[in-house]
Amino acid sequence: MRTFGVEEEFQFLDPETLRPADVAAYVLGALTSSPEWRDVTHKEFLASQVEHASAVFTDLAEARTALVGFRRFVADRAAELGVIAASTGTPPDTTPFPSVSNVERYHRIVRDMAGVIADHQLSGLHVHVGVPDREAGVVALNAARPWMPLLTAISTNSPLWRGHDTDYDSWRTILLRRWTTSGCPPAFADAADYDRRIARLLGIGGTKDLGLISWDLRLSEHLPTIEFRMGDAQLDAETTLLVTALVRALVTHALAKPEAPDAAADASAEVPPELLSAALLHSAHYGMRRDVFDPATGGLAPAGEALTRFVRILEGELTETGDLEVVSEAVARMLREGTGAERQRTAFSREGLAGVRRLMESTVVADHGRHGEPTASSR
Repeated sequence: MRTFGVEEEFQFLDPETLRPADVAAYVLGALTSSPEWRDVTHKEFLASQVEHASAVFTDLAEARTALVGFRRFVADRAAELGVIAASTGTPPDTTPFPSVSNVERYHRIVRDMAGVIADHQLSGLHVHVGVPDREAGVVALNAARPWMPLLTAISTNSPLWRGHDTDYDSWRTILLRRWTTSGCPPAFADAADYDRRIARLLGIGGTKDLGLISWDLRLSEHLPTIEFRMGDAQLDAETTLLVTALVRALVTHALAKPEAPDAAADASAEVPPELLSAALLHSAHYGMRRDVFDPATGGLAPAGEALTRFVRILEGELTETGDLEVVSEAVARMLREGTGAERQRTAFSREGLAGVRRLMESTVVADHGRHGEPTASSR
């Protein structure tokens, strides 16, 4: 079984305004005092934010237990402080300039990026998938590039910004386009080409270290993994697990047949970077509400059809890991209930920020059973 790890970021929000609340230091203290969580969390960029950098897994059920457990612990600590723990790409409302954790590297980033940081009040979902070496990582990266618009669309969860509906499903994706590297990376000839080209970025445009390579897809510099970074933080753990299962299967598919002339392995050469850039913005705007770029057809297709086709391409890999049923049920639920962005937008249109608050409180620790119904919550 190919290994994977999950990084989920959470922001603490004032329950009335849904603006960031700078209480992460207290929650981090509780996490680092817990034998269960001390090794899988650390100080994050924002003073309102903590991250779960999970253990390494091979089994989706094991990952579910860890993700839901961490969410429950964080939600309980937030409740003690009178705030809410939110898993969303952007807070529904923002402060004029965020408070940053007291780490010298973070202060340096603020100095280098200046006004860009004012809007960098963001939380993401990052999934690491194990690869045997960097050569294999580049093969997987090239194969995954054409699928980034679809993966972005299914992980949209940031429609609100400064108290308003942006009409974008992932406003976080739009804000990240301001950074020196963002969006889909180029294709690379091999690992040496990858390493040479990222090294040339150092010192330019605020990229002072390789950790600031901010593409939606990159090779890790400290782990033997390829990292998928396109996702907003997700309302519930089940959507996180859907994204995780899909990207793990995609990497396995690419490495099993790296020379195969199929849509997952060969489309990279056929999709120019300007088209992928436009397709990513399209996905950030519409999510799964309309059509999405589908490399299997080479153009826009209804989002539900594209996702169903993607799962069919990966059916063998999903069956091998035992994830096919979980993925099929999660896809059916998404097509029925919408992405996190759609659910946030519906709550906001009906009840304003109060409705969004209730949605966030009810889903941050929600675990879903075999048929997608809530089976556990701390609320």
